[in-house]
This record gives sequence, structure tokens and C-alpha cells, in this order.
Amino acid sequence: MKGWKTRIDLSSPYWQDYQHLLSRLGAKDFPDVRSLNGLVPRNLVNRKGAAIQFRPARELAGVSYEKHIYQSGEISTREDNWHDLFNALVWCRLPRLKLAMNTLHARHMGPEDTACRGKVRDALTLFDECGAIVFSSDKNRIAGLAHRDWKSVFQPDSRNTDGPLQLVLTGHALLEKFLHPYKSITAHVLILQVDRKWAQQPRELILSDLDESLAASLVSEQLFLAPADLSPLPLMGLPGWWRDCPQDEAFYADRSVFRPPPAGFQPAPVFTL
Repeated sequence: MKGWKTRIDLSSPYWQDYQHLLSRLGAKDFPDVRSLNGLVPRNLVNRKGAAIQFRPARELAGVSYEKHIYQSGEISTREDNWHDLFNALVWCRLPRLKLAMNTLHARHMGPEDTACRGKVRDALTLFDECGAIVFSSDKNRIAGLAHRDWKSVFQPDSRNTDGPLQLVLTGHALLEKFLHPYKSITAHVLILQVDRKWAQQPRELILSDLDESLAASLVSEQLFLAPADLSPLPLMGLPGWWRDCPQDEAFYADRSVFRPPPAGFQPAPVFTL
């Protein structure tokens, strides 16, 4: 595959946390496992001390994906595959969080890794594929997100708000969708209420802290334990994320995207670091 980077519009806000990794990959040929292994943080090992590395999927035919990572550190990666490329990028961006997720998968996996997965593994998979972390020091906006009150979530920033919503994409299937963006792309988000001073740190410090803190909370099973602990968020409602038309009142009135909560629903939990 030639010129693969031309498919990614790096001027769009959804790539902000992955730009530096993408810049380290050659632009001509689609990244292979050797290139991806060059992005892995130094001395990254799994819970058993095995080095994390990407391996061609053809060499790991028949393995149980999560179990194999837990036992060997090897991540099965298909060649010329966007989905697996973005999975690798998330591994390199949020390595401790991904390791913690793998640990929980292994902990809640039956001896034969049967189709009966359970709520914890379902939540992990949803977060891994379509997840994001949303945080703010604005209590009203965070509460609005938990209750799916889109007007309060997407209100313009002003002096009356304590802090905007900030978002870190964790779902590699979400990243793949941004190759062909559409208005109804929706993430399933972990909602965090944070301190205002913490939220004003440089972006790199924030991501490092999230990676470490959320990984520790996951391993101790203090975070989401079921899919319902993740809240839907129509991503194109975020300021600047949709460019095909103005993000005006008519835009947000589209109930096929900004759906009201169903009758009797329970708001998603709000976590703290």
C-alpha cells in the first residue's frame, strides 16, 4: 500500500494525541510490525515480565488474542490492516492502560476463553474498540454528560464555565472511523471529574497521569465493571470536530445523532482520579 498517510487528515482534532507517533512512521509503505515495534516504549513488559512486541498474525494462527498477550507479550497484528495499526498506536500511546485491560481480560477469562464473556470483559472490549476518556473540572458539564443533556454538554465555552470537556481517544475502532468521518460517530466514554489545576497541565503530563492512574484503578477493579458504566458521546458535537456544516442550533437539534435518553435510564457514573 502506497502513500497511506494521505488517508489521515492530521489537521483534524481527533488525531492530536497520535500525531507524534504517526510522524515517526514512514509515509510510503504501510507500517509493518518492525516499524510498529520501534514505537513501543522502552522496557515495556506485561504482568509476567514478557516484553511487549507486535508479531505478524500469520505467525500466531489459532492463538487466543488476549490470553497470548498475557502469557507471551506478543500482540497479533495483521499486515496492511488499519484496525490493527490503530490498535498498535493506542498500545504505544497508553501502554499501562492497555496492559491493565489485558490483565483484567485474563483475570475474568474462563479456562477455555468461551463465548460467555461476562460484563467486565464486555465493558473492556467496548472501551478498547470504541472508548474514550472524558474529563473536566466543570461539574455541570460532567453531570450533563452523565445524564445525556446535550445542551449543557456542548454549550459554548464562556467565563461562566469552570473548564471545557477534554477527551482522549482510546478506541482503535474509533480511530479507524475517522478515515471516513460521519456525523453520528459515537464514543463510549469513561467520565472523570478532575481538579481544575490538574486539567490545566501540559497535555503530555495529563496523558501520562491518566495512563498510570487509570491503569492502577482498573487492575484494582475500581472503574467500570459493566458496559453501562460507559456513557455515549456523539463526538462530532465537540467544537471543531465537524466541518461539513456549522455547529449551530440546527446541527445540535438532530435527534438521530444527539439522542435523548431512553425512559427510565440510569445516568453513567462519574469517576475521580
